[in-house]
Amino acid sequence: MVNLDPVAEDAIEPIALPVRDEDGRLDSDFIAAIEAAIEAEDSAELILLAANLHEADTGDLIETLAEDARADFVRLLGDEFDYTALTETDEAVRIKLLEALPNSEIAEALGELDSDDAVYILEDLDEEDQAEILGGLPYADRAQLQKALDYPESSAGRRMQSEFIAVAQFWTVGQTIDYMREAQDLPDSFYEIYVVDPAFKLLGAVALDKILRTKRDQKVTSVMDETRHAVLATEDQEEVARRFERYNLVSSAVVDETDRLVGILTVDDIVDVIQEEAEEDMRALGGVGDEEISDSVLTTARSRLTWLVVNLGTAVLASAVIGLFDQTIEAMVALAVLMPIVASMGGNAGTQTMTVAVRGIATQELGTRNMIRVLRREVLVGLLNGVALAILIGLTAWLWFQDLGLGVVIGGAIVINMLFAGLSGLLIPVVLDRLKVDPAIASSVFVTTVTDVVGFFAFLSIAALWFGLPF
Repeated sequence: MVNLDPVAEDAIEPIALPVRDEDGRLDSDFIAAIEAAIEAEDSAELILLAANLHEADTGDLIETLAEDARADFVRLLGDEFDYTALTETDEAVRIKLLEALPNSEIAEALGELDSDDAVYILEDLDEEDQAEILGGLPYADRAQLQKALDYPESSAGRRMQSEFIAVAQFWTVGQTIDYMREAQDLPDSFYEIYVVDPAFKLLGAVALDKILRTKRDQKVTSVMDETRHAVLATEDQEEVARRFERYNLVSSAVVDETDRLVGILTVDDIVDVIQEEAEEDMRALGGVGDEEISDSVLTTARSRLTWLVVNLGTAVLASAVIGLFDQTIEAMVALAVLMPIVASMGGNAGTQTMTVAVRGIATQELGTRNMIRVLRREVLVGLLNGVALAILIGLTAWLWFQDLGLGVVIGGAIVINMLFAGLSGLLIPVVLDRLKVDPAIASSVFVTTVTDVVGFFAFLSIAALWFGLPF
């Protein structure tokens, strides 16, 4: 790290430049000043500009900087750089930046972080770098982080914070207060005191407000609440986030398979989980996997190609259905003009239903108990919207081509396709979920295929029958 002139830490005052503009984006003048300080190798100026930033602002700033300037930014800030900011960056940015920094420096910095932040930074590195960084930490810190890394990815054990306050069941409120005043290694912030037995098994928790309102000679067990929402360390983080949301939790104890207290989860961790899961579902619906905006061209192309190939196969299937009616289309060219409307409207309607269904499955609001009711609703919605759209497009086709029969044909096809869109948009995600396939990833391809095939087939077959055209 860079050694600076011995200046008292409280003497470092930020330069009066706005960090963000009216729209909440990093201010362009601020970014320009940071880039100028990096280019000039002016660590003192950079510290004045960036040392006091919140880690979220620092994370955004790192992503904004050119790739070759990020490591210089960290190097020039030296001891003033808060590695917690790396938890606020995209994975690709974080990994590349860590690769550019010495492992010994990373180990020194991680020793100062909360365990959950340190694990978040470590977990994406390869095993060799992980081992070298962990080897540079004191034994207690190394064992703590290694234990967290041994839990499954996306589990509560990976997210938990190992710093917490636990007291014996025979302690009084006064002993607990004295301990919190005198201990040097307490967490930076906490909301509950956990009560454990001699085997460190979790008995309950006491909120801080109860501690402050209770007489000193009272036993903590007399004011504790039995922990009804303790989280198993191997439990999936999405399930844990749902529990926090359902019960309005601020924090929760994390226990192992023997009910021993091993960590805690706080609401700030869960907010990150909720955001990650929402972004993951959004990307999955678009068929882009775990792509980040900072990914390289090759990485992005590779992540998108798989589902594009699948879409190509389904497009060929839809084209094959059209091919069955080539003579019908040759006999009436107007059909070729109108048939994309049928498929497009069905696809949009199917996507609407599918989005609601996938969200319902994710939040456990859609299940066996209400499946029939929701299915009935989607059928009726499809029928009502189908009739409304059939009237609009039927009149349009009649006025456009001066042919009432053509309006009737496309109207009928629209109603049929809207019904199938509602059915497929609901049933396909449910079936995929039962087959243990992520409905957010796979549903859109199958729903679009159904609406395309049904739309083309319904429109062209009804036209052939109505006008007596050849198949």
